[in-house]
Parts: sequence; structure tokens; C-alpha cells
Amino acid sequence: MSGGVDSSAAAAVLVQDGYDVAGITMDILPPRPAPDSPLDAPGTRAGRVARHLGIPHRIVDYRERFDREVIDDFAAEYRAGRTPNPCVRCNQRVKFGALLDEAAASGAACLATGHYARIEPRGERLALHRAHDRAKDQTYALAGLSQAQLAQSFFPLGGKTKEETRRIAEALGLPAAVEPESQDICFVAGNDYGAFLDERLGPARPGPILSTAGEGLGEHRGLWRYTVGQRKGLGIAAPRPYYVVRLDAERNAVVVGHVEDTYCVGLTARPVTWSGLPAQAEPFECLAQIRYRHTPAPATAVPAGDAIALRFQEPQRSATPGQWAVLYDGDYVVAAGIIESVEAAGAA
Repeated sequence: MSGGVDSSAAAAVLVQDGYDVAGITMDILPPRPAPDSPLDAPGTRAGRVARHLGIPHRIVDYRERFDREVIDDFAAEYRAGRTPNPCVRCNQRVKFGALLDEAAASGAACLATGHYARIEPRGERLALHRAHDRAKDQTYALAGLSQAQLAQSFFPLGGKTKEETRRIAEALGLPAAVEPESQDICFVAGNDYGAFLDERLGPARPGPILSTAGEGLGEHRGLWRYTVGQRKGLGIAAPRPYYVVRLDAERNAVVVGHVEDTYCVGLTARPVTWSGLPAQAEPFECLAQIRYRHTPAPATAVPAGDAIALRFQEPQRSATPGQWAVLYDGDYVVAAGIIESVEAAGAA
């Protein structure tokens, strides 16, 4: 329980349905300056909701675990010129890792959260299925969960819209009913990645901005202040706009090109988590989503050991090493992996 509307409404739904519910909140962040009100603290908000629902509540200290498993990985990936998704990592290692173990040790049958997704049987396996509210669907961020994790997880809001969730919270008078949503990464204050990484890793080193042909076009302010597909903030005056095509950590260079250079025809992802399909040896057709807001694109997946090579039917823009490629069969997640390398359209 974060104290927000989704986890609060999920707990309320379970209480209404007759489940024996206990609330648990992860303390994962280092102390920050005191908020304007003590009621702003997530643990305090969740505790208020738990008291309102008449359920027990406790806070578990995962600050060291979160720092090691999520923030260290986040910083290391950016230093390597990749763009990670820390929410997927947190779901794998902390929320449905350490917290799931905590829930099981306390005697709980499963861990329920306020995520918008559904878990459904698919043959002899369990698979993530997109939420009823497609605008809020979170299967992309949950695609790294294993079969064992899915078997012990429950998403009560998967069949509801966000509006229905808010109505549940308001009808029950939950303190979280009017809480605003947060879209930022929880541990990066003000969503300022550059400042966070400068503090974590030391000041970023400037380096060259190069064209795809190797021509020097300017100087960048530090590799982790840029991401693939970025157009603004490059400081290059040219008749046609430039976009970041890739980050070259070995040369500490930002490589830029024009819009056509941002397209790829394929990519390789590893390691692979198999969800609605058992591990495959033969190629198969799928829909591939390569970032959170990307519209899944038809592709052929070619398994190769712990990796999958994807070949798109139509070139896709801004595939980014470090992000996840999540493969769907219709609305079911069948596999997922971290993008390792990208095949530019011009190289085909």
C-alpha cells in the first residue's frame, strides 16, 4: 500500500469481497526534507487508509535492498549508455521479490496490488493479460514476472477503469480518493535524471556530438542527459532537425542523425522471461512493444538461447537499449526481455 488511490481501492475491494486483508508498505527511499504535512508521508497515508478499512498495517524497511537492486542498476545502466526502466526492475526484484517473500512468510496466500493488469491461465501456464482500462494498462511494467511470482499475485483492479477505481474510493470515503497521480520515478526528485546521476556517479563528462558519418557537430553535457530519439536540447543549428540515434559509451559520444536514422528493422533482447508461452525454439509471430507508450508492432521473434531476435514487419522508431521489449499474442504477454542491441533501418 502506497497510500495512493489505486492500492487503497484495491484493498477496499478485497475487504468488501470478504478476504482477510493486511496492508504492507515498503519504505524504499532515503529520508528527504520534511513534507509540508506529516500526512504527506506514504507510510502515514497508507496507515490512515488501513485504519479506515479496519485492517492491520505495517511498514517494512527495504531501503538497502532497493538501493542495491534498483538504484545501483539504474545508475550503472545510464553510465553504460543505456536507458533502463527501473519500475520493471523494482517489480521483479523488490515488489514481487522481497515483498512477495515477506507476504508469504507472514502467512498470506498472495500479494495483491493496485496494478492495472489481469492474470489468466493460458494452457498450462499463467499469463499477464491487458487490463480492461487500456489507457492504464501496466502489463508492460509487469512483464518480467516469473510464473512463480504470477502464481502468488493478484490484481483486483485489472477489470476496472480508473474512473471506477476513484468512485470506489470516494464512495467509501477513503482518504486517498482525491490523491493526484504521480508519473515520475519515485527516487528521482523533480524527475531530474541528470542531477540525480551527477550526485550518484559524480559530474557527467562532456564529450562529442557526432553525426552518423562521424562528423563532429558539437559537445554534449554528459551521456546520461540524453536518450535515444531525443530532439530538443542538442544545441545544433541545422536546416533539418537532428535526433539522438545512439549513445556510444566507449567514445563518450552522442551520435545523432535525421528522423529516418531513428528507425530500426530489428533488435535483440536478453535475458528472456517466458510468460504465456513456455521457452520456444522455433520462430513465432507476435506484437512487440518496445517502450511504455509504444503501440505494439507486428514482428517475427526468433529465439536463440537466452535471447530473442525480433524482426519488425515495418521499421520502428527509437528502439532503446536498456528498455524492455514485451511480446504479446493479442492481449496476452508471451515473453519479454531487455533490449541489448538494435539493427538500424539503414543497415538492412
